[in-house]
Amino acid sequence: MKSEELKNIVKKKYGRIAEQSSEESSCCSSSCCGPQVDYTVFSENYEAKEGYNPDADLNLGCGIPTDFAEIKKGGHVLDLGSGAGNDCFVARAIVGETGKVTGLDMTGQMIRKAKENCLKLGFSNVGFVLGDIEKMPFADETFDVVISNCVLNLVPDKSKAFSEIYRVLKSGGHFCVSDVVIKGKLPAGLKNDAEMYAGCVAGASEMDEYLGIIRKKGFADIAVHKQKEISIPDDLLAKYVTKEELDSYRTKEKGIFSITVSAIKPT
Repeated sequence: MKSEELKNIVKKKYGRIAEQSSEESSCCSSSCCGPQVDYTVFSENYEAKEGYNPDADLNLGCGIPTDFAEIKKGGHVLDLGSGAGNDCFVARAIVGETGKVTGLDMTGQMIRKAKENCLKLGFSNVGFVLGDIEKMPFADETFDVVISNCVLNLVPDKSKAFSEIYRVLKSGGHFCVSDVVIKGKLPAGLKNDAEMYAGCVAGASEMDEYLGIIRKKGFADIAVHKQKEISIPDDLLAKYVTKEELDSYRTKEKGIFSITVSAIKPT
């Protein structure tokens, strides 16, 4: 699938999600990914987080990157694929009145929803920008911290994405992202079908390859803080793999995982 074609599919899907209620818009719920598919097990509970706003939580994440991002009061944070603003508002509670949070999303409906939520909250130091992660509309060395939640797996060219993250981070700044990766070699039938579910594992890289891209872009102190396996039901797996492949998938170190990883742009 060509890069622009994939992006258009993602835009259309997330545009629909933005117009649905949060109850209906969970990642890979039956409303957006087909029958009997539900990966909401990866969504983390934000309710106890300061700054949490239920109107901004569409249950589309696969972690809570702000837990490990070491955001400081007064800092400037960029959230990639900011959606309705959930992680932005949590980050804003950390940076406080003297800080700033910017959300970037390529879906117009999401930007509008996020701005509506921000207006209701009355925040003047949170903004949302329409743009592409592979070519961000920001100057070099603008941000102290970059976060993202289950979005970079949707970016066709992850090398460009991490190059852009490196560019917009200040010297000594860092990123912390939660994302979906693959471990081991999955059966072709499973992998090809899973990639159709934009927003869950479409475009997901093999974990070592993913970390390798980060390293090649010049980042240091790469750390995986958390990982969790996506549990795909056996009855769904059986549609795409043989019994032997299913047994291998269940017993070996292979599968689809969410990870939260951070790294620093060296001074």
